Amino acid sequence: MSDNINFGGFGKTFQQNLCQLILEDRVFADRFLEVFSENFLELKYLRVFVKSIIDYRNRYNIHPGLTAIRTIINTGLEDQPLIIKEQVSDFFNNMKDGSVEDSDFIKEKALDFCRKQKLKEAMMKSMALLDNSSYDKISKVINNALLLGAENEDGHDFHMDFDLRYEDRPRNPVTTGWPIMDDICGGGHGKKELGVIIAPTGAGKSMALVHLGASAVKEGLNVVYVTLELAADVVGLRFDSCISGIQLGALKRRKKEVYKVIKDIPGQLKIKEYPTKSATTNTLRNYIEKLIRHDFKPDVLIIDYADLLKPISSSSEKRHELESIYEDLRGISQEYELRVWTASQTNRSGLNAEIITMEAISEAFNKCFVADFIFTLSRTIEDRNTNQGRVFIAKNRNGPDGIVFPIFMDTSNVCIKVLPKQNEESGTTMESQSEKLGAYKMFQRRKIR
Repeated sequence: MSDNINFGGFGKTFQQNLCQLILEDRVFADRFLEVFSENFLELKYLRVFVKSIIDYRNRYNIHPGLTAIRTIINTGLEDQPLIIKEQVSDFFNNMKDGSVEDSDFIKEKALDFCRKQKLKEAMMKSMALLDNSSYDKISKVINNALLLGAENEDGHDFHMDFDLRYEDRPRNPVTTGWPIMDDICGGGHGKKELGVIIAPTGAGKSMALVHLGASAVKEGLNVVYVTLELAADVVGLRFDSCISGIQLGALKRRKKEVYKVIKDIPGQLKIKEYPTKSATTNTLRNYIEKLIRHDFKPDVLIIDYADLLKPISSSSEKRHELESIYEDLRGISQEYELRVWTASQTNRSGLNAEIITMEAISEAFNKCFVADFIFTLSRTIEDRNTNQGRVFIAKNRNGPDGIVFPIFMDTSNVCIKVLPKQNEESGTTMESQSEKLGAYKMFQRRKIR
């Protein structure tokens, strides 16, 4: 086989992304390195980079993590020219955070190329064996070549993946817009995470979802807001009010002021309206794919709200349908690396409760098993007259839970603030310690983990 057969025709970016995948995806590396040759890489610094991975695997029988490779690059390339060491270091430091775009395509093309080269080698070797070897020996050569690089997905290898278990996996959290909430959930809502707001009808679930979306847009992220209850333009006006601080009733009169504020917002927002119970989770997948094809890669997906989605398959019991919907939403968050927010309705017991626990969740308690972060929103009649309320942190995989915070909520301009816990002795607390303790104990009996 000629040495000039390599990935040169695929381009530099393809080869760089391929090398990153070899490091970050151990299962792919196991499969790919069976058919890989260093000569397939056109650029020497990439050959040195991958050789470092291969040498580490051969020496320790585990796949290296980022820390190990960083150490090798910094201290273990003494035999390489200075310019190569610098190129390897620059490549490693400039690797993209998170997953490589079009990773499936890169894997498929690279594997196909390498497996064909191995098959060519086997065929040439078979030609040399034709005169002096048996059919079985020739067949074995060809079959072995065909098996190289074959599918070998076998999950997390306890020994080979040892280093990977200890690497920090960035969640890339996005602020909720509430510093207190960010503090207790690791900086905000992370990639591949599902957050759920639980509240009775009219308590402000949609307002809270708009607040979360507006906070992400102001951070420069791409947000998709799916509304299954309100018209898209109504939701848009709520975003205008939330971002500008101008009351909903005054938006049209102060249109120019609103535009001056929102025109400089760095993020992008798509509001998609579906009739109630007309869209399934597959509908959402198709919409996301369409946006991606049009160069809009969502960072945050908000569904207002998931209980109004249509189940993909019908069941005699509504709770089974709702559980399936929430499981599918979690799958979407993982598949597209999205931060997903939605809301769920309480039953009647939550209508005028001072603190809502997950005892009050409507229909399907199990639908919250897959959620990463759940908070409830409660506002009594008196609270609504004084713009007050409470949030209860019911589930938090990234920090403490069972905590009650007072809130300020002005629905006239979609203004929601989570306030610090207040001292009962000050006389300004919004609930007694006994109420909080009772709610917390109730939660502990049904705590989801």
